[in-house]
Parts: sequence; C-alpha cells; structure tokens
Amino acid sequence: MTYALVVLLILPVGISSFQNKKTVTLPQTMTIPLETEVPGQEVLQTNLPLEEYLVGVVAAEMPALFEKEALKAQAVAARTYAVYQMESQGLTVEDLIENGGQSYQSLTERQENWGESFSTYESKIRTAVEETAGEILVYEEEPILAVFHAISSGETESAQNLWGGQDLPYLQSVSSPQDETSLEYTYAHTFSLDEAAALLQQADEQLVLAPGSLAAQIQVLSRSDAGYIQSIQIGNRTYTGQQVRTALGLRSSDFAIAEEGDEITFTTYGYGHGAGMSQYGANALALEGYSYDDILHYYYTDVSLKKME
Repeated sequence: MTYALVVLLILPVGISSFQNKKTVTLPQTMTIPLETEVPGQEVLQTNLPLEEYLVGVVAAEMPALFEKEALKAQAVAARTYAVYQMESQGLTVEDLIENGGQSYQSLTERQENWGESFSTYESKIRTAVEETAGEILVYEEEPILAVFHAISSGETESAQNLWGGQDLPYLQSVSSPQDETSLEYTYAHTFSLDEAAALLQQADEQLVLAPGSLAAQIQVLSRSDAGYIQSIQIGNRTYTGQQVRTALGLRSSDFAIAEEGDEITFTTYGYGHGAGMSQYGANALALEGYSYDDILHYYYTDVSLKKME
C-alpha cells in the first residue's frame, strides 16, 4: 500500500467591500434536503433553504461567543464555500448536507449544546447570517474556494504550498500574529515511540524504521515562508507536513519534535490546515473594530463581495 493520505495585526486593508458589492445571478433552487423524524411516522423529507442551512454551519464552525463581525465573516465564507462546491464540484444539494466539507448542527443539536443560552446564541448567529444574506466572495466574477481554519501558525498558508498544483491568487499567505495569543496556539501531542511508529507505518506500509530513537530518523527538509512543513524525511520515505499531520492526528503541519525516553512529542503551532481565513484572527480583528468585509478582504486576496439574486 502506498502512502496516500487525503489532505483535504494586523493593519487594516483600507478597502470597503460595500463599495465593491455587485450582483451575481446564481441558481434559485439552493435548498438542502433534510430528514425530519416525526414520532410514530415514517421519516419525512423536507427542504431547508440555503440561508437556514448556513445558520447550522456557522453554529458548528465558529463559537457563538465570538464577535458579531467575525460571525458575519464566517457566514459569508461558509456561504461562498457551499456555492463553490455546488458549482465547481458538481455536488447536489444532498451531497452538500451529507458531505459538503463543512460541519453542520441541526436545530435540535444547537438546543442541546447551548442549553439555557440557546435563545441568545441562536439570535446572534441568525443575525450574522441575515445581515449578510446572499453575499459571497468572488474572484474574477467566480465564487472562490473560501476555506478557513481555526488558528494559523502566526501566518496563513498559501494554497499552492498547502495542496500543490495550480496556485489560487486569492489564497495567499498573510500575517496573522494575533493567533499566537490564543490559548490553543500550541498543543503537545505525545506518543510512545511504538505508537507513533505504528501510526506512521499504518499509513504507509513501505515505511521502514530502525529500532531505537524515532526522532533520530526524522528530518525536516523544508518549510514554507509561513512556517508549515512542506517536506519531511522519516526513515526511508519523504512526506509532506500535511501527510504526517493526518497520519498522527496532529492539529497543524507546523510542528517541532522532541524525544525523551520511550516517548516522542510533536508540538504543533496553530490549529487547522492554515489556508484562507483564520477564525481566531477574524475574531481578534473584530475586537479591534474591523468590520466583516474588511476581515474578509484581509484574509482573501483581491476578492470582491457580490450578492446573489
């Protein structure tokens, strides 16, 4: 079996997206089919409008405690991502709700998760979605791949460095130093040497490791300008940082390695793949008084906001 892991502040930008908003015509049938359980009856099929679906996405993807402008930025990014998937990937609405690449919380799940705070949080997130209704990000008149992540390493990663292949002009590396103040910025993943070796070899049966020190058999070959590992040698094989992150379940591909006794620790910096909008960074900007459109223009390069008809 080959090693084939799936990889799926700041200064104000000085650009007001309200001055750049135009109108783009998109399909009007964007509804999300959901199965609704009714006691004593068969499972019923209902249609959930895209904007209602987005309430569940924003609730799942960003803490409701975050600032309103950060939540609005998240709503636009989530809407854009959904539209991009539907248009460019040929996904049906069924695919979007079942495997659209974004987390989703149903109304029932939100009620259970938020408890007594449900009314407050639900209203806050609905307002963020409603106040950005129909808005998406476009580059050269086309919806962008509006990816996002929890916390950057202090600088976001470019799409080309992350996934290789063709560069995406709107997914370029930008500084996001506020991320370094997050309590979740660093995280120590500690494994026994045997456990780490087993996980790596489970991902790649062609990997050969010698007995003894594992750290001695690991060498970081290159990092991107943002700090994420691009190439790393382990034993007789070379991988990307994202492949190692996936194999070991690490929070980030920006990591340091330390071995002590029969344990090895991978200390990660940031949380997520690092491309696009940093959610923690977005909230930090919102706390500094920046609006959602300025936040979006900061993290996504040379984009415009358009409103769906």
